[in-house]
Amino acid sequence: MPLTPIDIHNKQFRRAFFGYSRADVDEFLNEIIDEFERLIRENHLLREQLELGEQRLAEYRNLEETLQRALVAAQESADQIKANARREAELILQEARLQAERLIEAGKARAQRLLAEHEELHRRTEQFRAQLRSLLLTQLELLERLLPVSGMDQAAPTREGAGRAGQEGPGRPGQEVSGRPSQDVPVPYVQEGGGRAEEFPSP
Repeated sequence: MPLTPIDIHNKQFRRAFFGYSRADVDEFLNEIIDEFERLIRENHLLREQLELGEQRLAEYRNLEETLQRALVAAQESADQIKANARREAELILQEARLQAERLIEAGKARAQRLLAEHEELHRRTEQFRAQLRSLLLTQLELLERLLPVSGMDQAAPTREGAGRAGQEGPGRPGQEVSGRPSQDVPVPYVQEGGGRAEEFPSP
């Protein structure tokens, strides 16, 4: 059992003949009691400081653990944010590539369509030229057929007409000249706008 200042103060010594001086012993015991009390107070103070230090150490440890968990959570959150940003960037890049491919395909389709339209217009132009050429040749042939029976050709007959006129005599109204009637000769009429020719009887 630990010794306390009260135990020292209440300590009783047996008296003996020629023993120690009671006053000296009491004075020394009082000094021991004062020093013992001082040591006890210091010990209590040190214990309180130790407990306070342990409490602060526990708080610091808890704070360290909290900070560590916060750092781990922040690192995980940062990694998650990076991963999400990377995936989002990949999705944006993929969407941009798809959009670019769609635009390129649309441009190619439009170019092909324009090229086909150009070829179709070229084909129609050539076809129109051929039809116009054929129409003009047809009109020219009709004019060449009608030239021998025109008024100018009657005044100046061709060699074939003159030969026939010398053989058969001058023609009269109603008679055929060069195998064609002298009246009701169809005159070609070219419709405006490039339409086909139609024949109407001359007035």
